Amino acid sequence: MQAPRDEIPSPLHLLLDPILCDEYYRSKIDMGQGRGSASGSSAIFAVAAILLIVLNAAEMVHATTFTVGDKGGWTFNVVNWPNGKRFKAADVLVFNYGSSLHNVVALDGKSYNTCTTPKGAKIYTSGHDRITLRRGKNYFICNFPGHCQGGMKIAVNAA
Repeated sequence: MQAPRDEIPSPLHLLLDPILCDEYYRSKIDMGQGRGSASGSSAIFAVAAILLIVLNAAEMVHATTFTVGDKGGWTFNVVNWPNGKRFKAADVLVFNYGSSLHNVVALDGKSYNTCTTPKGAKIYTSGHDRITLRRGKNYFICNFPGHCQGGMKIAVNAA
């Protein structure tokens, strides 16, 4: 049950005739090696994509969890807490506080500097908030009256 050599064999021919199947796929491999560029570049692209995924996953595995304010938690005069610490994207900040006393607002630099909450800002209120850092500047305040002005704000730069 062999197909003529100048035609493309049907899947049924390939399934029923192992020798034809072997010859057909060997000829495809040989043609691919002769050209080299299309199949070779596809393989290189696939390997590069897999490598990027693995490296990104490895970086996330090494993410560090920081408790803001250490044992004191998210409270007044925590503004200098980030000093001397190295943060990277995917690190997690844990904000521990009394939920009836404080909150955490993620906002932009201008709003951070003026202690104002812009429309649409993300406000956390659980008392045990876990926030994953984005690459670049990350700003957080408590927007209860007078709290931000009392030093209840942090700016974190994540590499």
